Amino acid sequence: MTKVSVIIPVYNSGKYIKKCLDSLLKQTFKDFEAIIIDDGSIDNSVDIINNYLNDKRFKLIKRKNGGIGSARNLGINKSTGKYITFLDSDDYLENDYLLELYNKIEKDKLDIVVCNYNEIKNNLLFRKIKINEFNNTYLKDNPNLLLYINKSPWNKIYRKSIIKDIKFPEDLKYEDTVFVCKLLLNNKLGYLNKYLYNYVIHDKSETTTMDNKVFDIFKILDDIRNFYKNEDKNILEYLDKMTIQIIATYTIQQRYQKDKLLRNKFIDEAFIYLNNNIKDYKKNIYFKERKIKGFIEKSKFLTKIYCSIYNL
Repeated sequence: MTKVSVIIPVYNSGKYIKKCLDSLLKQTFKDFEAIIIDDGSIDNSVDIINNYLNDKRFKLIKRKNGGIGSARNLGINKSTGKYITFLDSDDYLENDYLLELYNKIEKDKLDIVVCNYNEIKNNLLFRKIKINEFNNTYLKDNPNLLLYINKSPWNKIYRKSIIKDIKFPEDLKYEDTVFVCKLLLNNKLGYLNKYLYNYVIHDKSETTTMDNKVFDIFKILDDIRNFYKNEDKNILEYLDKMTIQIIATYTIQQRYQKDKLLRNKFIDEAFIYLNNNIKDYKKNIYFKERKIKGFIEKSKFLTKIYCSIYNL
């Protein structure tokens, strides 16, 4: 059995895929397989990937475009490793990424290990993102991890056996949030205080590309909240706080939405969602901790004013 499966969905990543795959070749940990799912690329991505296939650890699966969620699910199904990690095709790893995460999850008998990461912009370090430190734990003992662990599948290693029926939604945006939140529950979590993953920020990122798919976040939150519905009061309190955190993030991001009608429609629906799902949401500690920012975020009127002024 391969020790670690690295799942890499690819779609028109010709500008970045070489650096991504080279970072795998440089790994100090050698017992891995790289499962590359080309999701119907129409650029030179496959031509570049073909140069790596002489190394038997690299496996290419080509298919018609079906989206990143289904590509990752296919990668999970085809994987043979005891552990799984995800690598986006425009990102890259530090040389000891696999070694450090594998040693941590094996030594401490964990289910998931998360590490810090770097944000890269214009080929330079933009900022270092440090996950709040924690000792090996379960979410029921440390529910604030719902707020502090980033909801991306990368910068983490997972014991494959815990994934079972947990899949990425295949028809919704923000599918990674569902996957990560479901796996955080009832699994033993560990933290590695090292910056081992490099997340590349592009000019047209999630925060600057706004379309109708932003409304998917409500279905994503419904899925997560339904999954957690039978948990104890303490976890549910943090689930509410996380829900507010996510909603507030996306309402404020509407400042990038040039279509005023679409912007205001999303903000309206966001506040309806909070009102329908979280009792007295305006009194939640999340807004108090955010101080002035929270004062704006909990007000539909002020959020709309802020986003309109930003657009000017």
